[in-house]
Amino acid sequence: MVKKRDAALGFIFITLLIDVTGFGIIIPVMPKLISELIGGSLSDASRYGGWLMFAYSVTQFLFAPILGNLSDRYGRRPVLLASLFGFGIDYLFLAVAPTIGWLFVGRIIAGITGASFTTAQAYIADVSTPEKRAQNFGLVGAAFGVGFIIGPVIGGLLGQYGARIPFYAAAVLALLNWLYGYFILPESLKPENRRIFEWKRASPTGSLMQLNKYPLVAGLMGSFVCVYLAAHSVQSTWTYYTMLKFRWDEKMVGYSLGAVGLLVGIVQGGLIRVINPKLGPKRSVYFGLVLYVIGLLLFAFASQGWMMFVFLIPYCLGGIAGPSLQSIISNQVPANEQGELQGGLTSLISITSIIGPLLMTNLFAYFTASRAPFYFPGAPFLMGAIFCLLSLLLALKSLSVLGRHSTTQSTVKP
Repeated sequence: MVKKRDAALGFIFITLLIDVTGFGIIIPVMPKLISELIGGSLSDASRYGGWLMFAYSVTQFLFAPILGNLSDRYGRRPVLLASLFGFGIDYLFLAVAPTIGWLFVGRIIAGITGASFTTAQAYIADVSTPEKRAQNFGLVGAAFGVGFIIGPVIGGLLGQYGARIPFYAAAVLALLNWLYGYFILPESLKPENRRIFEWKRASPTGSLMQLNKYPLVAGLMGSFVCVYLAAHSVQSTWTYYTMLKFRWDEKMVGYSLGAVGLLVGIVQGGLIRVINPKLGPKRSVYFGLVLYVIGLLLFAFASQGWMMFVFLIPYCLGGIAGPSLQSIISNQVPANEQGELQGGLTSLISITSIIGPLLMTNLFAYFTASRAPFYFPGAPFLMGAIFCLLSLLLALKSLSVLGRHSTTQSTVKP
């Protein structure tokens, strides 16, 4: 049984690794492609980048609960395969886009089918024991980390031969990943743990309302949302910020994101397996959120390009918070509702992805425009630090209840 479980985790890790590598390939060149299509500056391109993320996130918000509930009914494998195929089509749209409108079409397709991480997390919950869930959820972060070592570096190098070349490479990788999953990836959800599909529970609001059955889960949603809003200060503006402030090119951006990937892989693929058992999930959440605040503040006020590499250390160490928070939430929900839970969480993430990119890219555009009251490209990072501080306060309030209830003591070390 243990060998089967380890093999399943290996399969899902490789699937996610290839998925993230493809996504990472396009990041260094996206600002350049947008600038070419709109004939504008990096500051202008950042606004369009925010709206592209908005289009992706709105469709994902609407469709993630449907896919999550479908995975509870029909299994994780078919939903994951559909997601991987959708990403391949998205990248092809981006590669051949003659106008900015085509980029929006591609992002909408990806949003409709984009359930790879949602389904992967439900898959991990299926094959994990409660005490191992935080460590195994770290595999998602590890795949993200390793994929971000490989993807952005490849994207930065390929981007020197044209802004569209990395998108073709990403499309090929996504479709190869779909073939790998089709022939190799096993199903994780046992027939006895499946349930009937209900449209009421598959709507974004219905999926979130179902989570209210679990008081602790509902209480931690605010903390969860704030963390993901903060993350968009980095995800949505890193490329624009470093290119504008430090005059980095695509290759340098690729190297920096490779460094992010290396550190995330070390933290979530290795350190979390040591830190989490010693600190326990609760303290891991607190410690990680404090490190996020420190890292984001340092990014905001960095004065030299090399500092960004150094300041990545506390920021990436903050990554111990996410899997621990998700483990606490997952342990409150039965096996036949894990897909619904992950669909609901993805809907929340999608809400933050609707708000976050627009907020952060517009903050960046406003404080780097000629009409700004003062020049401050680090404004999004400062906002991210505020969100992480708020997340910490909400987590302290919610998790203080956990220690007082004997029914939940088995999921968290005292």
